[in-house]
Amino acid sequence: MTGIIIHGAMGAMGRAVAELAEKDEQVKIVAGIDRETGSGGAFPIYSSLEECDREADVVVDFSTAGAVDGLLKSCVKKGLPLVLCTTGLSEEQLAAVDEAAKRIPILRSGNMSLGINLLLRLVEEAAGVLLAADFDPEIVEMHHRRKLDAPSGTAIMLAEAVGRAVDGTYETCLDRHERRQSRPKKEIGIQSVRGGTIVGEHDVIFAGPDELIEIRHVAYSRAVFANGALQAAKALTKRGPGLCTMKDIIE
Repeated sequence: MTGIIIHGAMGAMGRAVAELAEKDEQVKIVAGIDRETGSGGAFPIYSSLEECDREADVVVDFSTAGAVDGLLKSCVKKGLPLVLCTTGLSEEQLAAVDEAAKRIPILRSGNMSLGINLLLRLVEEAAGVLLAADFDPEIVEMHHRRKLDAPSGTAIMLAEAVGRAVDGTYETCLDRHERRQSRPKKEIGIQSVRGGTIVGEHDVIFAGPDELIEIRHVAYSRAVFANGALQAAKALTKRGPGLCTMKDIIE
């Protein structure tokens, strides 16, 4: 059985992971980390991983970018594998992730959904054909009003998938409101919508001469992300130090 510590246990995603874990006989939540300490029901909650004295096999993180620095240091110190699901990390933090991965296994993904990770393959394949045929790539992502980062980590992953098909020759554009010019040829536009309780919607649009192709993913509940995180946690305990993604898990 895989013992899991949830970092960000009292957040919406942390609760979703805990709820789904109760139905999985292969995992057990041994502790949670959150600013709201006390009890998560079946497991205790600590204010930091440093203070947690429970034995575990892996940490699953759904917290905030500001909490990741301390998390990385504690995971390295305790030798704990880390499933890092928090998005909106700075370049300095990403460099710290790379450095920590030299010591422990880390899986970092902007989206834990199996469907999204399959979508990345489809988008890269489509871009390889359509951009050569004069199609313009655009990405529209929608999330709930409480989401802190924009664009979403998933939108960035999708833009990177498009870019891989053309060897990185396209540039990402997040804002056009100050421009007074037609759309540059080698551009990937990303638009972010925030409102209500939208779990997550991503549309990749390829607009060509007289036709349009749209590839879409809609998450109807957080369970799709929680399930992916649990599958990643179980798989990561079998890996050595290094940085991997969901692509490495599902292949």
